[in-house]
Formats: sequence, structure tokens, C-alpha cells
Amino acid sequence: MKTYLFFLSLLFCSFSFAQNKVTGSVTDSNNQPVPGANIQVVGDNAGSVTDADGKFSLNTSKTLPFTIEVTSVGYESKKMSVTSNEQNVSVKLSGEETKLDEVVVSASRTPERILESPVTIERVGIKEIKRTASPTFYDGLENLKEVQMNTSSLTFKSINTRGFATVANTRFMQLVDGMDNSSPLLNFVLGNMIGVSDIDVQSVELLPGASSALYGANAFNGIMFMNSKSPFTYPGISTYLKYGATSQKEAGTNEYHDFGIRMAHAFNKYFAAKVNMTFMKGTDWYATNYNEYQNGEVTSNDRTNPSYNGLNVYGDEVAINLATVAPASLVAAIPSLNTVVSRTGYNEVDLTDNKASNTKIDFSLHIRPLGDERVEVIWQSKFGFGNAVYQGANRYYLNNFSMQQHKLEIKGKNFFVRGYTTSEDGGKSYDMLFTGINVNRKWKQDATWFSDYITKYAGAYSGAVSGITPGNIVASHAFARSQADIGRLIPGTAAFKDAFNQVIADPSVLTGSKLVDNSRIYHSDANYNFKDIIKFGEIQVGGSYRQYQLNSFGRIYTDADSPINYNEYGVYTQLQKKFIDDRLKFTGSIRYDKSKNFDGNYSPRVSLGYAAGDKKQHNLRASYQTGFRNPTTQDQYIGFNVGNAVLIGSAPDNLLRYSETLPVANSMGLGYLYAGGTTSIMTGENAYLNSFTAASATAFGAAMRAANPTTPAALVAAQMAAAPLLKKTNVGYVKPEEVKAFELGYRSQIKDVNIDLSGYYNTYNNFIGNTNAAAPLYGDASDNVNFTGALTPAADETYKAVFAMTNSQFRAYQLYTNTVLEIHSLGFGIGVSKKMFGNYDFGVSYNYAQFDFDQTKDPDFEAGFNTPKHKVKASVGNDKLFKNFGFNASVRWNNEYLWQSTMVDGMIDAATVVDAQINYGLPKLKSVIKIGAANIGNKEYTQVLGAGAIGQQYFASWTINP
Repeated sequence: MKTYLFFLSLLFCSFSFAQNKVTGSVTDSNNQPVPGANIQVVGDNAGSVTDADGKFSLNTSKTLPFTIEVTSVGYESKKMSVTSNEQNVSVKLSGEETKLDEVVVSASRTPERILESPVTIERVGIKEIKRTASPTFYDGLENLKEVQMNTSSLTFKSINTRGFATVANTRFMQLVDGMDNSSPLLNFVLGNMIGVSDIDVQSVELLPGASSALYGANAFNGIMFMNSKSPFTYPGISTYLKYGATSQKEAGTNEYHDFGIRMAHAFNKYFAAKVNMTFMKGTDWYATNYNEYQNGEVTSNDRTNPSYNGLNVYGDEVAINLATVAPASLVAAIPSLNTVVSRTGYNEVDLTDNKASNTKIDFSLHIRPLGDERVEVIWQSKFGFGNAVYQGANRYYLNNFSMQQHKLEIKGKNFFVRGYTTSEDGGKSYDMLFTGINVNRKWKQDATWFSDYITKYAGAYSGAVSGITPGNIVASHAFARSQADIGRLIPGTAAFKDAFNQVIADPSVLTGSKLVDNSRIYHSDANYNFKDIIKFGEIQVGGSYRQYQLNSFGRIYTDADSPINYNEYGVYTQLQKKFIDDRLKFTGSIRYDKSKNFDGNYSPRVSLGYAAGDKKQHNLRASYQTGFRNPTTQDQYIGFNVGNAVLIGSAPDNLLRYSETLPVANSMGLGYLYAGGTTSIMTGENAYLNSFTAASATAFGAAMRAANPTTPAALVAAQMAAAPLLKKTNVGYVKPEEVKAFELGYRSQIKDVNIDLSGYYNTYNNFIGNTNAAAPLYGDASDNVNFTGALTPAADETYKAVFAMTNSQFRAYQLYTNTVLEIHSLGFGIGVSKKMFGNYDFGVSYNYAQFDFDQTKDPDFEAGFNTPKHKVKASVGNDKLFKNFGFNASVRWNNEYLWQSTMVDGMIDAATVVDAQINYGLPKLKSVIKIGAANIGNKEYTQVLGAGAIGQQYFASWTINP
């Protein structure tokens, strides 16, 4: 009985201690709630986190009186004394410039202060997201150091760090709540089309550099983490309504709308759930660059040129040398027929409704079996739908495109295990180039159009047309085009719309332009941190596995017969340990990755950080790591006819899966030199094994045009003279590329000034890129074409190839391969921020970037650095200009730089862009009103050659965060 009473008294005492309950609220100096603040009982494990209203509640068994400490990123910590049970406390936090004390996870896969990060890292939290002057938080990421945005569309922006990226940035990885946002088919991120909404994002962490040692092949030039809010920490209903307009010279002023709602509820300490929905709709930037581009390079803007091929004009890619289809007698009589003529194309603005939209829906269920964060089970589903323009080898309208992700994750203090799947549907997306080509063919076939052109040209040139002087080449071409275009479908008419709708619904490139895609990714990864088990240092192990299922039904990949499946996996480990009174921090990691078609790769990383100063406020860091990038699914399995070329991936089993039958034409009365008759079957093997380099084919063509032979004998003589210019393509199948990355950095907070310095030097080997080739439809492409002695054209396979090149009887290919040359890039940056004149936040950064590559040693290879050498960014803001009123403004400048892509090469002009916003808080309504404008000066600028010029975007928003 005594024993029973003893245990009963212990139970009563413990129950009594547990009844010490503290409730309260945390606000800032403007009386706005501070969500996510940590409340800790000093000397005890009890703690809590404020909700979206800044309110908290905690229970502790600690004996009264005791002290609680309240901390939050960006504020000074504060301690309060608790003297009675059920006490309600009100805590007001003062702002503090503590950016370097913010905690990040991504740099080492473990929580650490930014100050101690072993590599360069940028972080954006709730405070920065609220103050951004850009229309969305994702747009605002462009103001981070090192970031260069590539804007293809109003709803499609691609982040570029440290260069070598187009819109299709396959060297950069973006994770949302741990899920890779990359398109299964395209292997790159589609901006924020399936990302996070402005009211659900909790933080963004950006690593602008090689991160393969921890994150695998695709984290080659950078990785970004977007983390959403937990419904346990941020319950309630939040919403925003944004209304504004876009303004562009070509498009005019057009309305846009953006709406979002977030609903989250913690039913108890074991179960919580949330739902998000956002909808945005506007008018896209009109793409109206009508400059000509030949051989992928921008030239002039002369629509009177018979071979005109405009950048944002489609259908004019169909071109032919009239001498190859005109009767030999007519060519002999009118030598000027020996010229290239293109069909009349359609402007891009006539082939799209220029509407941009994005709808995101996601929901998640969160279960904590133990009632706290020790174990949490999460089911999450994300859906993204929208319209946007993607620019690759051509311009593509993603029309009703959709993508979805589903994840099951179990995580705890020191581990996580997750698996997810990503799938997409191309919807009604289409290729604008083939739209223009096949709308033209709906009203008149190519052969008929060129035949009409030749007849009308010959008549005008010969003087049979009134008003045209005989021999007037320019007037004769203009007349011939006007006559051949009789019956042309006019945009806006019912006949045009009918033909257009038929074409975009047809997936065959011969008659249509629809893009078909139902590809998937299956991915799983896991990580465990032994820090609570092994005391020597912090040791982590982890790994990942991914299965690709490519299914474009033969439209983009060589998967016409069945989907293409392949897999890759990786494992890694990392050790962190501190020495010398925790001043010296060592981080070492290594990862092994293996892909189905390639040998395995090891990616080590070693870094040292040293914290100097009395308060360890001066942090020096140095790191070395090797990274690698596996060839993407496109590099390996693409077989995509883009009109003027075919993109061919170099996986050995891919080359024979792609084939097409092309017509062989007669010329100069020499008859067919091809034994196969009037057609030739071309495969991927022709591209890689029997082709000439594009540069040499261009040089050969120029020499032949200069010679201008008019008889068979003169033709053979000219060919013999120009043939040595032709060089056989000699490239290997694509293999993984590698980088050796060296980085030095310094971070410090000196008084109230934050300083961040960084510098890097990268050496790339086996750099993956594109090279262009021209494969003759018949004959053997030789490495040393040099005719001597007697020549029998019909029997000489080498001469047949030369004749085919002369006769424009070749197929242009874009190959995926590696350059044998080393590529070097280097850069450095400095960022300084300070709070001045009371509550004014000032920040400025400068970045320098360059790369070295001897183009003369590999003239057909394009590295595509696509990064300005100089970037300057600055910002100023004040959240407390006066009661409930704040503002923020940012400016960024870059110099001009060279743009290289599979579609077009040329210069991007220098640009200066200013964004600004003012905001007013309504505490009683728990809401904020913001008015702002992006590119406030409305000086249009371009970030992607071929995309629309970016104009002004201004908006007014109302955000309610209860």
C-alpha cells in the first residue's frame, strides 16, 4: 500500500509539473505578428513555435519561476520571465541584421549557419519574399547574386548560375520540398509552373556552383531548394489577389490577373493538412524579331531577299536553289535562277494566341505518429497547368501543358526516406516552325509553289511582264513571289483558322506540328545522419535511384514503337568535424553515380572553413570538388525533326531507330548519281558516321556560288577545286562531362555591415554541347576530298558525296557530343548589405564571369556560355518608413553578351532594369496592400535571342495572412 501511494504521488507531481502552461504572442515593432518564431524554456527541452498569427502555447514541467527565450531570424532574441501558471505573455521583437546567422540545410544536407557554409549560398526567407519588388517571389530571385534569368515567356523563366545555359538549363537542378521539378521529357526545369505559391513558400536556398558530390549528376552548375510552409507551423487561411497590366510596344497594354489561396489546418498534434491553389493569366511578350538568320546566326532584316528566313517567322525555312528544280535549258538561259528562294512565312504573332497562364494546385497530408517532429509522414500531390512559350531548337507553344508530382516521405530529426513520381502531358502543344510550314502546304504544296515561282520569274526577267525591265532581278523576284502567293491563307480568316487547327492537331511533321508527350520519372532517395550515434564527427550516408520512361510516341524521341526506359542511381557519404575550439570546420564528401549507358563516376568534395575573430565573425572558406553530368535523355535518345535540321542523340541503340526517306533531285543534266533512284533513306548513322562538318559545308557552298558554273564541265571543274574545303565530321558518341571546381570565399559581419566575397575557377573536360553536320544523301563523306587525275563521276563514291553537297542534296543534323578541348570558366563576386539611417536596408553586389575556349580549334562546337561578363545589382528598402508603411526598390545592370543556342546565335544588348514597390499594412484586417512595377522605366530588353522583348509589368495586390 505504501508503494502504491509512493508511485501515485510521483504521478501526481509529474502531472502537476506538466500543468505549467504558457501562452502568448510575438509581434514586431510594427505590431505585426511574427510567425515561425521559436520559444524555448531556458534549461528545459520544452518549446514551441508561433503560428501564422504569431501566437504560441507550451507546457513545461520546470518549476516556477522560469525564463523563456524567443528567437526569430532577422530579429534580436528576447528573454521573458514566467512567474505564474497559465501566464499569458506578449513579446515584441526588434529587428536585427542577422543574415549570416540564418540557418540553411542545402549546403551540407544538415542545418548550419550561412556564416559556416562550406560553399557559396544565397537564402531568401519570408521577410525577403514579402518585400520583393517583383510581381512574384520567383521573379524576385533574379536580384540574387550570380543569378542570370533567361526569360522565354511571361510564365517561363529559367535560372542560370555560372553560365553554360539556355532556356533549357540541364546543368541546374530545382527541388521543391525535395522533389526535382525537371520535366521528364526535357530534363530541365519549367520555371515555377509546378513550384510554390507566394503565400506558401517558406524559404529558398540557392547554391550557385557544382553540387554533384551530394546531389548527383544534374546539380552541375547550381541547385535551388524551395521549401513550403508546414501546416503544423502555419495553419489558417491565407489569400492574395493581384491585378495589373503588362506593357510592350508590340503587344500594347494588357491586363493580367493573379490569385491564390492557401488553406491549412492542424487538427491536433498528430495530424495536419493543407491545400494551395493559384491562378495567373496574362498576355505574353510578343516575339517580333524579324531579323534574318542564316546558318544559325542573325544577319540583316531584308524581306526583299529571295531567301529571307526571319527569326520569328515560320514557314520560310522551306527553301531551295531554283537551279536544282528548273529545267537545265532554262537555267542556262537565265543564270540568275541559280539562287536560293524561300517560301513566304507567317509571323509568330499569327501562329499563337499570345496568352500566358499558369494554374497550380497542391495538397498534402502530414502525420506525426509521436505527436512531434521526431517522425513525420507526408503525402504530397502537386499539379501544374498552363500556357507558355519554350524556346529550344525552335519556338514551341506549350498549350494546355500539364505536369504532376506525387510524393510519399517519412522524415525525422536525422533521416528522411522519400519516393515520388513526375508525369507530364503535352496537351495541345505545338511547334511553331512546322505550323508555319504545314499551313503553307495546306493551300499549296512546295513543289507547286516553287514551280509557279520559276515560271513567273522567268517571264518577268525575260520582259514578258509589263512594268518590269528585262533583266531586273529584284523586280522579277518580287513579282514571282506575289504570283506564287496567290491563294495564300491570310491570318484571321476562317480558312486560315481551319488550316491552322488541322495542323496543330496533327503530330506528323510532314503534315502537322503537334507535340505529343506522356513521359514519366520515378525517383527515390534517402539520407541518414549519425550525429546522435557517432560522436567523432557528423557522418551522413544517402543514395538515390531514378527510372526514366520516355514516351513521345516517336514525335520527339525515337520511341515510336514503345517507350524508352533507362535508369541511374547514386550513393554518397559525408563527414563534418570541427577543430581548434570549433573554429576550423572540415567537410569531406564523395558520391558515386551510375547511369545505364555509361561508366560510373566518383564526385569528391573537400572544404575547409575557419572562423576568425573574437566572436568568430570572420569566416574564410576554401573548397575543391569534382562534378559530373550525365548526358540527358535528349543527348542520348532524341530524334527530332525541326525542319532545317534533325536533332539526333548518340546512344548506340538510338542511331538506327531514327530514319526518314528524302527525295533525290536531278541537276545540270547530269542525271541521278544515286543508285537508289529518286529517294534516299537516312538514319542516325549518316549523321555521326557519314557527314561533313557544317562549317566546311558552308565554305564549300560559298566557293561553288562564287564559281557559278553554268555547264556540266564547268560544274565538275568547280567541284574539284572546292572539294578540299569539305571536312568529314569526326565526333564520338556523347559521354559524361566533368568539372573540377575551386572556390574561395569570405563572409563576415563587421559591426552592422554584412560582407560576402567569393571566387571560383572551373575546368571542364568532355564538355557536352552541340555540333552541326551535313550528311550527303548519297556517296561517301571523305576526310580528305582531293580529286586528281581522271575522274569518273558515276563510279566515284566520294565524288557522289561532293555532287550531292553541290546539289543541296544533304540533310543537316545537330549532333550531341563532347569537345576534346578543355573549357575554363572563372568568376568572382562581392555582396555588401547594411542597415542605415534607422531602418533603411541597403544592399549592393557585383559579379564577374568569363570563360575561355579556343573556338578556332573546334569551330563547329558551341559552348553556349550565355552569361554577361559584368552584373551589378542594388536594393534599398524600409519596412518601417512610417507606421504600417514600407517600400523596396531594386536595380540590376548587365553588359552585352553573346547568346548561343540550337536555334540562333547573336548578341544580347546591355540592360538596366528597375523594380519598385510600396506597401501598406492593415493590422486589423491582417493584410497588406502592395503597389509595384517591374522594369519601371519600360525600356524593353531581351534575355533570350528569339524570345519577346520584356516590357513593363505593374500590379496592385492585396494579401491576407490571418
